[in-house]
Amino acid sequence: MIWSVITIHIFIEFFFSTSLKLHTDQDKGDGNLKYILTGDGAGSLFIIDENTGDIHVAKKLDREEKSLYVLRAKAVDRKTGRQVEPESEFIIKIHDINDNEPKFTKDMYTASVPEMSGVGTSVIQVTATDADDANYGNSAKVVYSILQGQPYFSVDPETGIIKTALPDMSRENREQYQVVIQAKDMGGQMGGLSGTTTVNITLTDVNDNPPRFPQSTYQFSSPESASLGTPLGRIKANDLDVGENAATEYSISNGDGSDMFDIITDEDTQEGIITIKKQLDFENRMLYSLRVEAANTHPDPRFFHLGPFKDTALVKVSVEDVDEPPIFSRSSYIIEVDEDAKEGTIIGQVIAQDPDTTKNAIKYSVDRHTDLDRIFNIYSGNGSIFISKPLDREETPWHNITVIATEINNPKQSSQIPVFIRILDINDHAPEFAKYYETFVCENAKAGQLVQTVSAVDKDEPPRGHKFFFELVPEFAVHPNFSVVDNKDNTAGILTRRNGYSRSKMSTYLLPVLIFDNDYPIQSSTGTLTIRVCACDSRGNMQSCNAEALLLSAGLSTGALIAILLCIIILLHPFVLLSTYLLPLKGVHLLQ
Repeated sequence: MIWSVITIHIFIEFFFSTSLKLHTDQDKGDGNLKYILTGDGAGSLFIIDENTGDIHVAKKLDREEKSLYVLRAKAVDRKTGRQVEPESEFIIKIHDINDNEPKFTKDMYTASVPEMSGVGTSVIQVTATDADDANYGNSAKVVYSILQGQPYFSVDPETGIIKTALPDMSRENREQYQVVIQAKDMGGQMGGLSGTTTVNITLTDVNDNPPRFPQSTYQFSSPESASLGTPLGRIKANDLDVGENAATEYSISNGDGSDMFDIITDEDTQEGIITIKKQLDFENRMLYSLRVEAANTHPDPRFFHLGPFKDTALVKVSVEDVDEPPIFSRSSYIIEVDEDAKEGTIIGQVIAQDPDTTKNAIKYSVDRHTDLDRIFNIYSGNGSIFISKPLDREETPWHNITVIATEINNPKQSSQIPVFIRILDINDHAPEFAKYYETFVCENAKAGQLVQTVSAVDKDEPPRGHKFFFELVPEFAVHPNFSVVDNKDNTAGILTRRNGYSRSKMSTYLLPVLIFDNDYPIQSSTGTLTIRVCACDSRGNMQSCNAEALLLSAGLSTGALIAILLCIIILLHPFVLLSTYLLPLKGVHLLQ
């Protein structure tokens, strides 16, 4: 019998000189038996000598590729092919040798750690694996060591955790480190295999540096004419930190120009930009001093012991003189003048002066585009405004002119100011009827009957409002046909004084009415109402006012009517003469 199951441990990994031998008791050495091998790798990895039973390894074995092979062997008679022994199985186990070096999971690692970290701060863990059998010997036992990167970093030999080894490492001194880590098997003993990896470590920034101005004093200048918000210059406090840790905010802490200037932060460059806050005036002040402060916006309390995270610098701003145009004493002028003021009357004065230290002489003029009619003029030497033409408030109550002040030595420097001239009213217009009245009286009218209500208008505008009075002209204080009643409300009523009127006797009456105001001086005028006599119905509605129609209805011929009209004209002739005599009364046209 050969064997049933045999486990063979072969220490032949990567070697093929080792041989095994199978043998059966039935083998007499006469060559009648033949050995046959089947199973894993039979005929390729393992070759058997069919005559002797010697098994040879034909190729290199690799435990990491396959660590166990199951083979079956039998012996048969060469002549008959009959098995002389039952087939037997045996197992070949490949024992490990240290033929694999440790390999890191990455060829290169990247890590970072904050600067100023304490000793022993973990940075990163590296890992190496060994393909050898960890359960057999020390072939797969890996130990880590640092080949490059001391004395800044260390590595835990068992875990591969890299740690800081020096205190207070500063990014500002050195930011990048390249650390080489070795992993060696056999527990790190001599003869073990090893592998390496590179770890690139970056120190990240912390806010451990305050901003610092590179100089203690800065000088800037600005023309006094610079507009508000104009940048004068930039200053920068240097900060060795980066990013948010270098963010700086600027402010004006004190100084005699803290109310005149402002400072803003350029977020991109971290510079402080000094700008003009209030208008500069060389004549008022030529030099300002500012105390500017730069402070970190995100200080780290852990580093407060390093000192205040802010700095100050002195900024001096000199103001440059600019030739400025004249400045008026006011932003505008309002002048009032009576409309009856005589030509040549001085109505007001404007005053301007050169704000510069030279105090150049000023001359004045009127912008004729604002006074096309040349109603006003000005004395060029002293700015006194006077009247050149008569004024009329009723035509133009306001005049808006522009006065120009120009430096005599530098005509390019000029300024202008609006002058608003208000024309004050005087009572120079008499009141008059508000409109033309179409007035009639019925033939059948009764005494005391109202035939017309009249009102008046006046171009003047008295301060306390209009107050008009109405009455018959003195020459006709008592009129036989009509009377005037003042209603005390700026109106008057025209009333009849008798019963009945006849068109055949008098078809039209002229009634002179005197209208006067109560301003000073009192103005008056006479308005004449034309009152026609008309036929009316019982309700007082006018039906006819035509005298010719009345005569025709009585059967008179045309010739007779003409004769009657001539008589009427002759009779009226004395009254026409009387009206001519009364013309000196203002507005009187005539009477009944």
